[in-house]
Amino acid sequence: MLVFWKERLILLAVPKTGTTALEGTLAPRAQFVLRDPPQIKHAPLYRARRFVLPLIEAAGGTRFETVAAVREPVDWLGSWWRYRQRADLAGHENSTRGVAFEDFVDQYARGKPAPYAAVGSQARFVGCGEGSIGVDHLFRYEAMDRLVGFLEERLAMSIDLPRLNVSPEHPMPLPDHVASKLRRKREAEFSVWEAARS
Repeated sequence: MLVFWKERLILLAVPKTGTTALEGTLAPRAQFVLRDPPQIKHAPLYRARRFVLPLIEAAGGTRFETVAAVREPVDWLGSWWRYRQRADLAGHENSTRGVAFEDFVDQYARGKPAPYAAVGSQARFVGCGEGSIGVDHLFRYEAMDRLVGFLEERLAMSIDLPRLNVSPEHPMPLPDHVASKLRRKREAEFSVWEAARS
């Protein structure tokens, strides 16, 4: 999470949406950088409102806006699935080594997924707790150029975004019945992505 004081802007770090590259580029420009541990770096909107905004307001900051990116849900899950195949997770309950992508997605679509598929919710991350989007400026990860353009204008700077923390490529076949189940059980994930600026 990055806070830009003069511009009254908070950049939320939705996991697996290019936030490491944004942080690496914009952290020197931010007045407030929350990068470790991951639970703080990736604090969702409701936590930012509960813990970060009171600190800002206590220091005289008012009318801060939020900005974030969300990723197409199947692609987002694919990034998590690939990321959790890394060697340092081998043998851990979060490891997806030996887990087919369709099984990972099927688990995610359940009410209580297996630990390796418990990766949170983009909809909940950017939501306001009432089933609607709470982030002021929401962009699609797939349209990163639009988000970068917004930040360049808002921060009055040029941004050259490197590719960082990219998961290795793997085929991700997904049978229609699993894709349909995901869309049915996790409809909010698709609704949020479809509502974001493309």
